[in-house]
Amino acid sequence: MGCLSRQLLSEQEPVGLLIGAARRRIKQAVGHRLRGYGLTPQQFWVVVHLRESEGLALHELAERLRLDQPTTSRIVTLLRRRKLVRMGGHPGDRRRCSLRLTATGAALGARLYPLVREVREAVVHGMSATEQGRFRRMLRQVMANMERFESAAHHEGSRP
Repeated sequence: MGCLSRQLLSEQEPVGLLIGAARRRIKQAVGHRLRGYGLTPQQFWVVVHLRESEGLALHELAERLRLDQPTTSRIVTLLRRRKLVRMGGHPGDRRRCSLRLTATGAALGARLYPLVREVREAVVHGMSATEQGRFRRMLRQVMANMERFESAAHHEGSRP
């Protein structure tokens, strides 16, 4: 196959496949860097978000991670068992629980935090600030499109 044919194929590659491949590649790269720490990429990002914004409620953490609450709850439960995260009361609302890193979790988060910057920089390497902003807007548009698509399918009775 010639260079031009490969270029045409890559330009016509479905956007969904590219997004999925990029997600897997990021997850794989983070996973490799986490070897020896006993954390999955999802657990790592929970620690990161709690380090950046201590005291989040579970639903806030799920929203920031763009995960559903049951998945986020399972990850937090595993991190609580490992004594990396603790759940406590919220100072302004007794009905609300807030998540915080334990001393062990904070120490691990501090050791791993340079990886956050490295990953975030690697993902957008070679893109200008304008391109990064445009790319984020396009990804949000894809997510909104899929939410509408899913909602329409739900209203139509999920026909095959």
